[in-house]
Amino acid sequence: MNSTSEPASPPSVDPLGAVPDGRNALPNNWREALMSLVASRAALIQLEARQSAKSGVKRAASMVAAVLCVFFTWALLLAGGIAAISSASGWAWHWIALGTAAIHLLIALLLAGGVGKSRVPSFPVTRAEFQKDRQWIENFQNKPKSNN
Repeated sequence: MNSTSEPASPPSVDPLGAVPDGRNALPNNWREALMSLVASRAALIQLEARQSAKSGVKRAASMVAAVLCVFFTWALLLAGGIAAISSASGWAWHWIALGTAAIHLLIALLLAGGVGKSRVPSFPVTRAEFQKDRQWIENFQNKPKSNN
C-alpha cells in the first residue's frame, strides 16, 4: 500500500493538551483535565514499574548466581580441607568430616538462637505515622462543627 491509501492516525495528546502539530487540544472542563492528568500519571507509573521489574529480575538472577557460587566454593573448600587434614594427620577422613559437620551444626544453632532474641517490629516509622493519622481523624470527627 502507498502512504496515501492508509488512514491517518489521530494525533496524540500530551497531558497538558499540546498536539504535535502545534494545535491546542485543551480539555473542556476540570474533570477532563484531571482525568487526563491521572491517566498520564498512571501510564508513567506503569512504564516505570515495568522497567523496575526488569531490573529487579536481573538483580535477583545475579544474587542467585552469586549465592550458588559461594555455596559451591564453600563445599569444595570443606572437601579439600577435610582431605588435607586427613592426609596430614593420618586420621580417617570420615571422622574429620563428622567433626566438621558438628562444628557447622553448633554455629548454625548459635546463629538461629541469636536471630530470635532481637526482634525489631517491622515498619516502625510507617506504623507511627498511621497511628498519628488515626488520632488526627478521631480528633477531626470529635470536634463540634460551628454554624458560621
